[in-house]
Formats: sequence, C-alpha cells, structure tokens
Amino acid sequence: MAIGLQRHTGRLTGGGTDGNEQLTAAVGTALIVILAVLGVTLLRMHQLIWLHLFLGLALIGPVAVKLASTGYRFVRYYAHDPAYRRKGPPELVLRVLGPGLILTTLVVLASGIVLMLDGPARRGSWLEIHKVSFIVWGVLIAVHVLGHLREMPRALRAVGMRSGGTGRTLALAGGIVAGLLLAALLIPDFSAWTSVTAFSHH
Repeated sequence: MAIGLQRHTGRLTGGGTDGNEQLTAAVGTALIVILAVLGVTLLRMHQLIWLHLFLGLALIGPVAVKLASTGYRFVRYYAHDPAYRRKGPPELVLRVLGPGLILTTLVVLASGIVLMLDGPARRGSWLEIHKVSFIVWGVLIAVHVLGHLREMPRALRAVGMRSGGTGRTLALAGGIVAGLLLAALLIPDFSAWTSVTAFSHH
C-alpha cells in the first residue's frame, strides 16, 4: 500500500524543475488572458465596472497558484536543492523586480477588495492607492512578461502528463475555479458600484 501511495503522489507532484516551470508558465498564460480582458474594462469603466470587479476577484485564485509555484522554486533554490541549483535563478533584472511585483500585486488586489466592499461613497484614499499601485504594477508586469515571453512556449512543453501532469492540471484548474467561485459569491457586493449613481461624483 505504501508503494501504491508513493506512486500516486509521484504522479501528482512529479516533474521536478521542468514541472514547476511548466506550471508557472501555464498559470502565467491564464493570467495574461484574464489581464487582457481586464485591460479592456479600463477603456469603458462606467459600463464594464461589473466585469472589472468580477475579473479582479477571479484573478486571486490563479495569482495564488503563481505565487506558490514561484515561491516553491525560490525556496528550493536557496535551500540548495541540487536540481534547482543546476536550473539556476531567473535573470537578474527579474529577480530584482520580483519583490516589487509581488508587493504591488497584493496592494492592487487588497485595495480593490476594500473599494468593492466599501462602495463608491467611501472610496477616499483607497481609490488613489488602487490607481497608483496599478500603474506601478502595470510597468513591472510588462517587464516580467517580456522577460519570460521567449521561454514560455518551451516551458509549456517541458514535461508530459506522465511526470506529475495531473497535479499541475489540478493546481491550475483549482486556482481558476476558486477565483471564479469567489467572484461569483461576491457578485451581490457589486451593486453599490453598478448603480447609476456610482460614478456621479467621480
């Protein structure tokens, strides 16, 4: 039974550094698609505020998976895991920008949630925090995506389903579904922003 359990666990978590890279690239691709649609909502915020709120909340799941996969690589590398040491760290520029990208991501999401719950009447300084952090985040994410763009196709093909592909599929799907469920559950809280008077004093 122990051997069977070990084999089952291996199917879920195998793949090593290539598997980690594949998961990171897969969730990164999903985030790019969501962010592209989210960017469209910025052009017609008054009409698409409901979609902006929904996608902003839906991002939380995939972002959590992305932070987990990159954080796992970080820990294994600095814990001197031989495989991850051979793989090497990301480019220096990406490593330097990494903490800022993580921080601004958290600030953008947190401030967005506060704004959604408080409503437009009490937005105060949170709106400015959300806007400024979003601008900084936008610059950092653009550099991040460009820095990884060339390697993404190779990373997505890094390993097959036999090497922990089930676990990576579950992690990616779970993150997306969790984000969508969270957004769906909080739809009633959109009402303050979707009312006709939400932007009357904006």
